[in-house]
Amino acid sequence: MPAHIEPITGRYIHLTLGGLPHRVYFEEAGSADGIPLVCLHTAGADNKQWRHLLTDAEVTKHYRVLAFDMPWHGKSLPPAGWRERGDYALTAASYAELIRTFCAGLELEKPVVMGCSIGGRVVVYLAIHHAAEFGGLIGLEAADFQPEGWYNLEWLNRPDFDGGNVAAAVVSGLVAPTAPDEYRWETLWGYMQGGPGIFKGDLHFYRVDGDFRNDTHKIDPRVCPLYLLTGEYDFSCSPADTRSTAAKIQGGPEVVEMKGLGHFPMSEDPARFREYILPVLADLRTKRG
Repeated sequence: MPAHIEPITGRYIHLTLGGLPHRVYFEEAGSADGIPLVCLHTAGADNKQWRHLLTDAEVTKHYRVLAFDMPWHGKSLPPAGWRERGDYALTAASYAELIRTFCAGLELEKPVVMGCSIGGRVVVYLAIHHAAEFGGLIGLEAADFQPEGWYNLEWLNRPDFDGGNVAAAVVSGLVAPTAPDEYRWETLWGYMQGGPGIFKGDLHFYRVDGDFRNDTHKIDPRVCPLYLLTGEYDFSCSPADTRSTAAKIQGGPEVVEMKGLGHFPMSEDPARFREYILPVLADLRTKRG
């Protein structure tokens, strides 16, 4: 086969987060003057989950797609001195600071933000607190709250178990049973590569610092378009959880239940996912004018 180079560019941006310098890796594709679309990966993973969207010519024809590795994830190292600062634990405030600082650092004008899982949860937070800064918010597998988890966080960071294999085992049931085998294992491989304690630290936001039930009613979709899409096989954030969230929003979004998809739609079955996301992106272009 002839060599083929994908149209993705990877770079680092230096940001100050929580008063500390960070070197954050991101990849992008599409025209520099396209609508900025910032994509947020799931807990314990990295931006590889978005590679299919980054190489989708139908998307990059209109959008400048950007996907970063959160600090501590993928190619984004922890900040200097991390060993003296205790265990990593993501919070709503620190997550929102990362997204807003990244967008400001690249001077993105009214970016669209699409996040999955913890990325979907923080989309709800952005819609409550910072909606006017964005041109659209897309929550995948998103809700304003989840009850006590079906997993024990202590299993995710133990010296007597292989953390990568445990992380992959924990999420394996969240991949739709109809997902192509190639992409099922691609998704799980991402979890096998996570740093020690990082998946657990991300879920601190999901389980401890991510309860927005009392504020969801403050969301005004007239300020910023909001879209909520959840896979039918997702039992971590079920379609019912997402519908419960949307019901609190006056004039709120219709919840799209993505048939044949689980908790990782963009990576577990990219062809099926694009059937759902392309109409959303087209609608956003119309609203943007």
